[in-house]
Amino acid sequence: MMNGMMNGTGMGSGFFGFFGILIILAIIAVVVWMMRGANTNHPSQSSSSRSLEILKERLAKGEISEEEYDRLRRKLEE
Repeated sequence: MMNGMMNGTGMGSGFFGFFGILIILAIIAVVVWMMRGANTNHPSQSSSSRSLEILKERLAKGEISEEEYDRLRRKLEE
């Protein structure tokens, strides 16, 4: 009985194996969470171009003046 516990087939290896898997899963979850957070902090190019398209539409409809358009366009390009 003592021999089985010493070579890793006893209760200890199952206990460590379970927590080892949990630690690996936790590390993977943290990496995924950090990657998702990094992507949401920076506006995407498509979001910026869509905003510019809306601005152009508002100018074409006469909702904003050319001066307002230029001011907002510069702000979007910052």
